[in-house]
Amino acid sequence: MKKITVIGLGEPVIEDMTSEELAFKQAQEKAWNDGALDRALFNLREKRNNLLAKTDYLALSDLTMSSAMTTYRQALRDATTGLDTVEKVKAYEFPEEVTSWVISVEEFPI
Repeated sequence: MKKITVIGLGEPVIEDMTSEELAFKQAQEKAWNDGALDRALFNLREKRNNLLAKTDYLALSDLTMSSAMTTYRQALRDATTGLDTVEKVKAYEFPEEVTSWVISVEEFPI
């Protein structure tokens, strides 16, 4: 494998990597690739947390959430369940956002 070396303001020189440099580069690439699932899950959790934050005010004790909103929020919390490969994370689709957050008369416990 080749590397480019520039000393001072001189011209770049293309030369072979030493075995130590090559081993170091390969170890860096392996560490990066091994972290792919963690990075994908981090991004998914970040989006999930933002979606949950948009509806957090509905979880206050003075409001009663509709069953649709409760189901939606639970689905968001369960988003990472079973996602054990990068491919599964990329294929995950978030649940459709709920627009009817007010409890209906039929759902209200009397």
